[in-house]
Amino acid sequence: MSEFTPVLPLRTRLGECPVWDGGAGILSFVDIHGRLLHRYHPADGALSSLDLPEHPGCVVPLAGGGYVAAMRTGIYQLNTDGKVGPMLAPNPTDPADTRFNDGRVDPAGHLIIGTIDEPKSGSRGGLYRLEKAGLRLLFGGLLTSNGLAFAPDGRTLYHADTPRFAIHAYDYDPASGQVANKRLFAQLDPEAPDRGRPDGAAVDADGCYWTALYAGGRVQRYDPDGRLMAEYRTPARCPTMPCFGGPDAKTLYVTSVAAGFEGPMDGALFAMPVDVPGLPNTPCNPESLP
Repeated sequence: MSEFTPVLPLRTRLGECPVWDGGAGILSFVDIHGRLLHRYHPADGALSSLDLPEHPGCVVPLAGGGYVAAMRTGIYQLNTDGKVGPMLAPNPTDPADTRFNDGRVDPAGHLIIGTIDEPKSGSRGGLYRLEKAGLRLLFGGLLTSNGLAFAPDGRTLYHADTPRFAIHAYDYDPASGQVANKRLFAQLDPEAPDRGRPDGAAVDADGCYWTALYAGGRVQRYDPDGRLMAEYRTPARCPTMPCFGGPDAKTLYVTSVAAGFEGPMDGALFAMPVDVPGLPNTPCNPESLP
């Protein structure tokens, strides 16, 4: 059985949102609490880190180069040197106690982005689609929007609300951004919190859903019908999000958390070889926004 091994022994406070740039051969990921964007080049082991002015919930590739960065106060363009460019949309809620979190680009190039209700008291988080007029709410009532991923045909959207231990699937129309037919995909046990709760996710070419289990020290793989196929232990207590990368998309990377944990590998970046490749990342294209 394959195992996750550390490739960068960082003490990332809240590592999140790994994304692979196949053209450059670079894995980018953020440290939300550290306000950092890390760029890792596996071919030579080089790592560069950029300071950001706000908490970055996620970054996604931008068509033409650079990133779209979802930070505390809004969604911005960001160049590869970390310079913040134009705001594409403001945070639709109060940035004092909500911020952007997990995001992913759909197959049509539109950013789908969620927010987190940091006090976990009012279910003020939501899932949004970035459009020219701003952010359009797809659905609300969330505590921590997470687990975004799309089926290979782009017609199924997966989403998790982490503190509720549930992963749902929705019918999704990439052209209109409409979601429908919510159904339970996987339910973790809230009575066994040490087994973990669903955080970030990725889908492979077979349509299987991989989820990192925060506080569970493992990553799970589910088939397209929601049946658990396998799980893999991580050396860190809190893995946060998997991402397929490497020249053949057969390396599964996963970020993790160091803040509040004392393990020697907490906060590191890990990798594991897999047999089934991941799906290519679609860059965000603001010029094509509806």
